[in-house]
Amino acid sequence: MMLIWHVWRRNSVNAKRKNEVTQMSEMTTPELPVTNSPPSRRLPFWVIALSFVLLAGFLALIAWGLRNAQAGPVTVGEPAPDFEFVTFDGQALTHADMQGKVIVVNFWASWCQPCEQEAAELEEAWQQYQPSNQVLFLGIDYVDTEDEARLYLQKFDITYPNGPDLRSNTSKVFRIRGVPETYFIDRTGRLAYIQVGPFTSTSEITRIIDTILAQ
Repeated sequence: MMLIWHVWRRNSVNAKRKNEVTQMSEMTTPELPVTNSPPSRRLPFWVIALSFVLLAGFLALIAWGLRNAQAGPVTVGEPAPDFEFVTFDGQALTHADMQGKVIVVNFWASWCQPCEQEAAELEEAWQQYQPSNQVLFLGIDYVDTEDEARLYLQKFDITYPNGPDLRSNTSKVFRIRGVPETYFIDRTGRLAYIQVGPFTSTSEITRIIDTILAQ
């Protein structure tokens, strides 16, 4: 009887231990749910094509800018760049409006403090030459907002034609380095004088114009 009891007890203990090990194994290795990953989707052809077009346009713009940078600024004596000019009020000036006149092209911006130093002088010079119809002043607003630009024009009572540099096209063809910059074009369409930075007096402006008119 004692032998039978020992065998039964040993089997009972072994069974208990085996049951505990099984329970621990089930606790430490939970069964993960099976998920079905969605199939991969390819981009539409038009998206890929549009991306290539945009990339090509961006690279072309960079190349154009590098060519301009390598070309350097425009110089006195060369033909003035062709450009279109539309005022803030929508009035377009044609080549015929400029032909045979001395053209003063001033690049400015409302955020430019040095531009303020010459604003009154440019307007005073314009008032002197306007009656003769031999000189035309054009103000080109560079990288600005129209509201701020109009406030600037009102602040300094500027009356000569002014307009925005749409998409910076005009500043690009003149290859300006900053503002203010002023370009004087003679009656034959060639660059006669370039002023980088603000004028310090009205007489400085009129002296340049008078020299060009005398040619």
